[in-house]
Amino acid sequence: MHFLESYYINIIKYDLINRFSYKTIKNIPKLQTIVLSFGCNTVELKKLSISLLSLQLITTKRGKLTIATQPNIILKIKKGNPVGCKVVLKKTVMYQFIYKLFLEILPGTKNKILLKKTLYPNNISYNLENIFVFKELEKNYMLFNHLKNLQITIITNTKTNRELIFLLNSFRFRVNLKKTFANVTQW
Repeated sequence: MHFLESYYINIIKYDLINRFSYKTIKNIPKLQTIVLSFGCNTVELKKLSISLLSLQLITTKRGKLTIATQPNIILKIKKGNPVGCKVVLKKTVMYQFIYKLFLEILPGTKNKILLKKTLYPNNISYNLENIFVFKELEKNYMLFNHLKNLQITIITNTKTNRELIFLLNSFRFRVNLKKTFANVTQW
């Protein structure tokens, strides 16, 4: 068990119970998964393999190709062609990545405008424009210099934005309300 998971079970869970009223224990918000993904506009095997390799270096987990379910005439993508890749992190690997994200990546990006936030009731999504904040990729700049925009999505089981913000702030992950709600997309 990662120490952040223990911190959630022993401290954050009780803070959530005291702050919000829940009828059952199953309704208490928690982090479910983290999804890291790269999108590619082309079907080139070289770009897809480089993005898969970079995801494996960042997370130490093997990624999967994402396949187009519908054709897109503008991007010239046929149905069934690969359009990107993703890695889904759960349990201990998820907490290890959160630790890495909060202590190494995000403190270095605060001064630079590298993140674009979008907030939904049960997840928050970051678009990381400079992927070379990861030390693993910085060492091989010539291989990964064509990659753009790593999408990091933190998925929870919260029902409201207030619960989501409280949960993320409990992990010492500062979510600015004014900046975040300016980027909220309405359904």
